[in-house]
Amino acid sequence: MASLNMDNEAKTFQAPANAARIYVYRNESMGGAIPLTISLDGKTLGQTGPKTYFMVDVSPGQHQIDSYAENVSSLNLDTQAGKIYYVWQEIKMGMWSARSALHEVPEAQGQKGVMECKMAQPNGVSSR
Repeated sequence: MASLNMDNEAKTFQAPANAARIYVYRNESMGGAIPLTISLDGKTLGQTGPKTYFMVDVSPGQHQIDSYAENVSSLNLDTQAGKIYYVWQEIKMGMWSARSALHEVPEAQGQKGVMECKMAQPNGVSSR
């Protein structure tokens, strides 16, 4: 998990001028015992648990986010510098295990979801 200071700073919701900021959050308790792997452009960010989120700054352009569960859910974002994107990782019951679905959500919904969560530190991807 990220430090409390990093979590608090991330929740100011300010994007850098030269990059896009992406929040991927999982604000549900369903499937709480099952960690789900998230990747960005083919690189693993880490695993989400209940009430966690990742924040990453990316170069403007096309980016793909994948969520790995019983299924693989993918979301493509066309990002612009100075803008913030919110992605909700929805958890559903699957046949044998949890399933997930990724959804880009509006700012108000995304900020509310992130505020319900604690920041996870991404693996191998820099974040502010």
